Amino acid sequence: MGSSRRIIHVESGRTIVQTARWCNTFVCKLRGFTLRRELKPGEGLVLVEKRQSRVSTAITMLFVFFDLGVLWVNDHGRVVDTALARPWRLSYTPRAPALYAVEGHPNIIEKIKIGDHVRFIELTGE
Repeated sequence: MGSSRRIIHVESGRTIVQTARWCNTFVCKLRGFTLRRELKPGEGLVLVEKRQSRVSTAITMLFVFFDLGVLWVNDHGRVVDTALARPWRLSYTPRAPALYAVEGHPNIIEKIKIGDHVRFIELTGE
């Protein structure tokens, strides 16, 4: 089982996602929110790639049954793109290379803008 992170908006100090599963394995990234029926408030995923890329951080919404707010974040913690991802869409690709794709409640894209920064705080014992 992977670890979890809290995602903080650096400029305001506010929490963007309370508990995000850290997905740095193929299986975790493949599973994502596929076939889940709901997203709990404050829940999310961080899909972690080995290097920055537009293609590697693209996401699919096939077999996802609810909207997601998506943030793409580069290796400096800077948000390089955002999207409201709709169920059953084939692909969403960021405008710029990213290292992380953060998936969460749709309202996360209202809490942050392109150019802002995030910090991932590892949660222990949760």
